[in-house]
Amino acid sequence: MVIAEPRQFKHVSYLWNTKEAAALEGDEVGLLIYRSNLLGADLRLTNYGGGNTSCKAMAKDPLTGEQTEIMWVKGSGGDIGTLTKSGLAALYVNRLRSLKNVYRGIDHEDEMVELFNHCIYDLNSKAPSIDTPLHGFLPFKHIDHLHPDAAIAIAASKEGEEITKELFNGTIGWVEWQRPGFDLGLKLKKCLDENPGIRGIMLGSHGLFTWGDTAYDSYINTLEVIETCAQYIEENTGKKGPVFGGTKIESLPEDKRLQQGAALAPVLRGFCSSEIMMIGHFTDDKKVLEFINSNDLERLASMGTSCPDHFLRTKIRPMVLSLKPDEDLTNIDAIKEKLSSAFTGYRKMYAEYYEKCKHPNSPAMRDANPVVILYPGVGMFTFAKNKQTARVAAEFYINAINVMNGAEAISTYTSLPAQEAFNIEYWLLEEAKLQRMPKPKALSGKIALITGSAGGIGKAVAKKFAEEGACVVINDNDAARLEIAKAEFRQQYGKDVFIAELLEVTEAGSITKAYNSAALAFGGIDIIVNNAGLSISKTIEEHTEKDWNLLYDVLVKGQFLVTQIGLKIMRKQNLGGDIINIVSKNAFVSGPNNTGYGSAKAAQLHLSRLTAAELGQDGIRVNVVNPDAVISDSKIWEGAWAEGRAKAYGVSVAELPSFYAKRTLLNKIINPGDIADACFAFVGGLLNKSTGNVLNVDGGVAAAFPR
Repeated sequence: MVIAEPRQFKHVSYLWNTKEAAALEGDEVGLLIYRSNLLGADLRLTNYGGGNTSCKAMAKDPLTGEQTEIMWVKGSGGDIGTLTKSGLAALYVNRLRSLKNVYRGIDHEDEMVELFNHCIYDLNSKAPSIDTPLHGFLPFKHIDHLHPDAAIAIAASKEGEEITKELFNGTIGWVEWQRPGFDLGLKLKKCLDENPGIRGIMLGSHGLFTWGDTAYDSYINTLEVIETCAQYIEENTGKKGPVFGGTKIESLPEDKRLQQGAALAPVLRGFCSSEIMMIGHFTDDKKVLEFINSNDLERLASMGTSCPDHFLRTKIRPMVLSLKPDEDLTNIDAIKEKLSSAFTGYRKMYAEYYEKCKHPNSPAMRDANPVVILYPGVGMFTFAKNKQTARVAAEFYINAINVMNGAEAISTYTSLPAQEAFNIEYWLLEEAKLQRMPKPKALSGKIALITGSAGGIGKAVAKKFAEEGACVVINDNDAARLEIAKAEFRQQYGKDVFIAELLEVTEAGSITKAYNSAALAFGGIDIIVNNAGLSISKTIEEHTEKDWNLLYDVLVKGQFLVTQIGLKIMRKQNLGGDIINIVSKNAFVSGPNNTGYGSAKAAQLHLSRLTAAELGQDGIRVNVVNPDAVISDSKIWEGAWAEGRAKAYGVSVAELPSFYAKRTLLNKIINPGDIADACFAFVGGLLNKSTGNVLNVDGGVAAAFPR
């Protein structure tokens, strides 16, 4: 395939690599996936999980052995940026088109989805999405359906149809807003029949369809159409006046924005989690600030979004805070009182929207809390069931801001009418999709900070919590060790599950910084695991004052400070919480050469009891896990400590693991994962009414029995 030199693009990214594409020559499905991934890599072209792409090619019918036309199209769910073959639905084109013969009209739209299953060619393919007929009734070999900001800005403007016709000289068709489905597919075909030779179709308030005879032709056609839309908006921006009516208030400096965001996020999270635990996301992106600081904020925000993909992620409209950018957030009770009335108002608005728009068979009203919260002068908060969904909601609302900006520059922005928005949000097919989603894991919606989590017990606990659905703040005072752990977590869990922070548990400033990062990244904190520690094994004569101070600073003061500062966030949220202190069997057992470490561990244990007694009124549980001899991947067992313990017991360092195992009742070696399981036992949901407990994980050391 000979590819001409592409035009220069300013507003979209041309990513096609001729060499990579040539390796896929003749593999239409492979080229579809390649094209899809390129398009999905540019958020100016489509949103995460939004849009779909397809190709049609000949394949052998397994029943007749004859060649027949098959359509491969992105299946239900998924994301074109990360699309693989397993994410495609494969259907017989002739069977799909024959469904016209049984279609009973738009009032029976939803029943067609089940009939798509009778058209499936590859029985192992993904379930077909509601957009399948939109591709099936168009004759083109390769089709792209995207939600580009620039195109939707035109599609969502008052004069969108006229602008489209003039801008593209009639080569782009127009179909008015309609919910995706079988009937919309028929309307796309009708538009094409009435406008032969067009290169694409604009969907009112929705998005764009473009196509080509080859994967490359479709790709380049898509880029050119979007580039033309973006260029038109750029040329007209400012002609009607300043963006969003000009600036109403000024942003705080960046450091102050982050400070205000971190202070307020846990309070907002507490309100947003009134029905289900939510994870937050904060951004002060310059596009967000331009919008939330503008004169037109209230007017445009109250209108809601236009594209259904935007709306499904961001709800009917955002909540706009009436707080001043530099509002004093230290008086938490006063702030909560202000926000309480704001949330009550939002929930009332949402309930009225539901009652006004519901149908007899509509699903029950869902969570009435906002997804998007705008704080003028500071930034945007989004809340959802997990970090990825919260982050993507923010991305979608930024896309919506871009659409409003473009539409206002060239015309007047229009949003989906409330009834149409409701019909999308409470669509029975969307409800069925929600019901099919996997059951949440035990720690879904929870945020945990585990001190000293770059290795050993701390890393095992962090991994266990991440695997059970939590967002985790991994940290260490060893930067090199933390970088290694960070790479490991990124590879295993992805960017939305964790953040990594340098943390010195003896320094209040360092602790506060880590908690602020947790608040900005996830919205707050629910679980604190005080695990950071060190050991010094010496006789009482050999112990120095420096040794003593170090042990008590890290173990006792560290536990105290991390708990004290974290408590402030937990109280802001008013969601309860868990504190787990990793102590030691040495808190009970009097062993040789252990005065500093053993007494510090005893202090940690009693501090845990005192904390449990005080924090019960806040719904915060405080429990203790007592390990013993967890040697694997532990810095404590490096060097002098291991040598000291070996000397105390008259064995070699190499013999320590088996020595410790043999002295236990179960004759077992204790590993970091064993301690992680014990921590999970406290926070996994089965012990929600337990606090002040000590759980020994030492293989059974009778002298360490707490009672």
